[in-house]
Amino acid sequence: MIRQLNVYEAAMWRLKILFDHFDYVYVSFSGGKDSGVLLNLCIEYIRQHAPERKLGVLHLDYEVQYRQTTEYVERTLSANSDILEVFHCCVPFKVATCTSMHQSYWRPWEENKRELWVRERPKGCYTAEDFSFYSEDLWDYDFQTLFAPWLQQRKGCRRICCLVGIRTQESYNRWRAIHSDKNYRHLYNYKWTRRMGYDIYNAYPLYDWKITDIWTAYGRFRWDYNPLYDLYWQAGIPLTRQRVASPFISEAIQSLAVYRVIDPDMWGRMISRVNGVNFAGLYGHTSAMGWKSIKCPPGFSWKRYMYFLLDTLPEAARRNYLNKLAVSVRFWRERGGCLSERTIAKLRAAGIPFTIGEDSAYHTDKHPVRMEYLDDIDISEFREIPTYKRMCICILKNDHVCKYMGFALTKREKELKEKVMQKYKSLTRHGRI
Repeated sequence: MIRQLNVYEAAMWRLKILFDHFDYVYVSFSGGKDSGVLLNLCIEYIRQHAPERKLGVLHLDYEVQYRQTTEYVERTLSANSDILEVFHCCVPFKVATCTSMHQSYWRPWEENKRELWVRERPKGCYTAEDFSFYSEDLWDYDFQTLFAPWLQQRKGCRRICCLVGIRTQESYNRWRAIHSDKNYRHLYNYKWTRRMGYDIYNAYPLYDWKITDIWTAYGRFRWDYNPLYDLYWQAGIPLTRQRVASPFISEAIQSLAVYRVIDPDMWGRMISRVNGVNFAGLYGHTSAMGWKSIKCPPGFSWKRYMYFLLDTLPEAARRNYLNKLAVSVRFWRERGGCLSERTIAKLRAAGIPFTIGEDSAYHTDKHPVRMEYLDDIDISEFREIPTYKRMCICILKNDHVCKYMGFALTKREKELKEKVMQKYKSLTRHGRI
């Protein structure tokens, strides 16, 4: 009988595959619990099995973060400086924010706002000037994509891999990143890898770990960890909501006010740094920010309430939401969204008019359903159905991208990204990096 590997043994087996195959391996390290475990596993593997290797560490410094995170990152990297090559990046790329109706993004380390920086850049960090592919159109996720080929050329290596500490337990999107049928470009057919470019891969060695596995590893191996999590626990924040990330994204708004208690000095600086932080901190966990059950005002339909909310916004923000709505309306009329048989049965029982297409361009057992926007619908699959209530929630949450509506990058955003990628390819062809 073959014994099944536990998650620790499986992760170390995956690391052996990666270190054997790739010329250079680096870890994306945020200072959070998951990337911290991944970094420690890599350090342990190198010290035991590959003492001649160096491990790269990519740390994107978002400027605004808890003091505990900054100190933990510095402590961890300095303690293993003999085997680590650190790329501590302080770059003014675009970062999404949901704290303001006026701002859809902000920029850490923006030079013309130096007087508002919450802290000084660390010595020896990499800045925008170090990356020839940098442009003002670059988002943080674009930077991470372009960093890999930049590092590949800098190191003069053929095969390079970025290790990312995502776990499928965290969210459906992370589960889909591993298990989606679209992710067919794997190394040796291992679903926990994904090809990002020529001889460039991402790998997710911790994809099957649970949150209890993460904390068991810290305890069993006595690894240092970010003490911020102890403070989160003492503040009553459940394990599933304890995040170390940019504090202005939608997932972090509910716990934004905790900054006032845990790191009051940083909180005072944050208020001046990004528009709407104080309001989001006060009301981020209430219906004012669309986080809890909101109610339609008396005498309003959700559609009418949506237009009322849009009339209160700056013109640019208002146009953005209207464009998103127009795209969504056209999508549901012409292509249709993929729904399960169970959801379709609920629509039929509710008397909702719709048509079902014969097939879908997506790899799924669900059926494409074409329908008009509804005002609201009371079913558990509420987030799968096009309603004006969902649009109202996006507006109240300052969700400029409309992630709550299922939106990804727009055509313009994809064009800007492609423009940046083409610029980078041009630079590499001419040996200017």
